[in-house]
Amino acid sequence: MFEYMGERLSNAIKNIRGLGMITEENIDDAMREIRMALLEADVNYQVVKEFVSKVKEKALGKEVSKNLKPDELFIKIVRDELVELLGTEASELKLDSNPSILMLVGLQGSGKTTTAGKLANFLRKKNKKNPLLVACDIYRPAAITQLKEIGMSLNIPVFEEGKEKPIDILSHALTYAKNENYDTIIVDTAGRLHVDEELMKELKDMQELVHPQETLLVIDAMMGQDAIHVITGFASTLSLTGCIITKLDGNTKGGVALSVRHLTNIPIKFVGDSEKLDGLSPFYPVRMAERILDMGDIMGIAEKVEDIMSEDMAKEEAKKMLTGKYDLEDFLTNLKQIKKLGPLENIIKMLPQARKMGLNQIEVDPKQMAHVEAIILSMTPYERRHPEVLKASRKQRIAKGCGRPIEEINRLLNQFEEMKKMMKMMRNGKMKMPF
Repeated sequence: MFEYMGERLSNAIKNIRGLGMITEENIDDAMREIRMALLEADVNYQVVKEFVSKVKEKALGKEVSKNLKPDELFIKIVRDELVELLGTEASELKLDSNPSILMLVGLQGSGKTTTAGKLANFLRKKNKKNPLLVACDIYRPAAITQLKEIGMSLNIPVFEEGKEKPIDILSHALTYAKNENYDTIIVDTAGRLHVDEELMKELKDMQELVHPQETLLVIDAMMGQDAIHVITGFASTLSLTGCIITKLDGNTKGGVALSVRHLTNIPIKFVGDSEKLDGLSPFYPVRMAERILDMGDIMGIAEKVEDIMSEDMAKEEAKKMLTGKYDLEDFLTNLKQIKKLGPLENIIKMLPQARKMGLNQIEVDPKQMAHVEAIILSMTPYERRHPEVLKASRKQRIAKGCGRPIEEINRLLNQFEEMKKMMKMMRNGKMKMPF
């Protein structure tokens, strides 16, 4: 996400590097580059105009500290202004009722139904243990079936009454949720190809019936600047509490995120960052601004790891690595945990300077990870704990068992030994830890 915009902004900032001071003349080229980067990334023209004006005004009004280079000062100003555009503080969901009701609205094709499942999955992990999905999209063919399939894959119940009136379905769902002690209701509503009076009246009636704690507008990141018209169209009738931007992982521009809050004052609460049902992340303006500028998102990585590994487990794994007791059995366990994080390239892109080092271009073939897993699974438990015993005859047996060539087995063992050597150097203080 934001690949194109981030690259252009980074190039603009390079023009400042090496200057003794910031003047109006020597930042003109950089400001022109920033303006074009934002416009081509589908950021609203008015937003771009204000952003460029503020950055230039602040850059020219700041004195460069002896401890701060001009390009570092400029990056800080751009970063601070991006944070301001994105909303400064994260906006959390309001979930103080029992049950809490969250209503998802938006145009057809924006990803509401999938997002409903992702949101239920996210909340269940955050101590909302009994979410209920409610199928109120009675118009789109197979919408109810899709929601039921999502619910089944997540083991989250779905309340549906076929093609009954949406307002009646919602009323019955609320009664059912209270009787069955569900703590959260997530309502999947019908979309249209465009904002129309009939749709808005139906949604308004539903909102007035249940008074949801959150009415979240689901926006497709691919919409670009049209998203602003959609938001203002919904906001003119409904009391929106926030929006969710979907498919941001598939959009290298991402300009809609920089326009939404500034032009509508409606906070972004979540972004869809993968197609999987755990691919929904809370929106943090500071982290997003820093990712755009290639500063990474270490906190984001840490939170993803926390979801699959406890702090005690992480400490135990680190201890094994640094004491030389880490073996292929441990490596296999870690490999399975890494697969749960989602596409590995998405994690790599969250590292600081990933774009500068070309890591954003890396594509990890899931088949390669599967091959490594197959090789290790073809070993006996003793061989995994003592890879030094793996001589020619054992390797031939493993190759037959996993269907991979012996060269691949040798490459895996060599890479594993190199990793252990690096850990030994860290343990002996000959290599500094990278954190």
